[in-house]
Amino acid sequence: MDGIHDLGGKQGHGPVVHPDDEPVFGSAWERSVLTMFPAMALAGAFNIDQFRHGMEQIPAAEYLTSRYYEHWMHSMIHHGTHAGIFDPEELERRTQHYLAHPEEGAPKASKPELVETLKQLIPTGMDARREADIAPAFRVGDRVRVRPDASTTHTRRAGYVRGHVGEITHAHGTYVYPDSSASGLGDDPQHLYTVKFDAADLWGDEPGAANTVLHIDLWEPYLTTP
Repeated sequence: MDGIHDLGGKQGHGPVVHPDDEPVFGSAWERSVLTMFPAMALAGAFNIDQFRHGMEQIPAAEYLTSRYYEHWMHSMIHHGTHAGIFDPEELERRTQHYLAHPEEGAPKASKPELVETLKQLIPTGMDARREADIAPAFRVGDRVRVRPDASTTHTRRAGYVRGHVGEITHAHGTYVYPDSSASGLGDDPQHLYTVKFDAADLWGDEPGAANTVLHIDLWEPYLTTP
């Protein structure tokens, strides 16, 4: 869907600050949130596209003033509640308890079989390629235009390339289509391409745009002929 989360190319937010000594995690609790993600996915709470769509529904002011892993927690709570993993009243009771007793450690649990599964999954990720007997509409070297219309569901069609013309540099075959997957409509495999755009065409005379190109992966339903 279209919202504040799609910040690419938007002005007025200042530079991205990236300290040389930036730690991997800003707080200890962020480690736990990262670990929860694959565990909840394996439990069937969400797929990757549903997870991203959950973060897109955060109100704009909250999104801009909260931290990265807070966005993750928002989506986990949303989908975990819907899947019956979390009880909202119990979650609120525990939240208030630990706010009142920050020195108290959280309860611990041990699931060795889940740990072993995560050890195998985290380094490689989940393969989103899906075989489908669908002929591609485009090929490497074709000029294509990204469809300009707005999106009301999750999409990987970034706002800053919509309506612009680029050139296909790679054809990857058929992969899970995020727009369908996020809405619970199944994998709906579609052809995936890498498309090259001239940065000057996207952002005009902005500093650094000259002699710069951008490559972005786009699914076939996002594209049309120029």
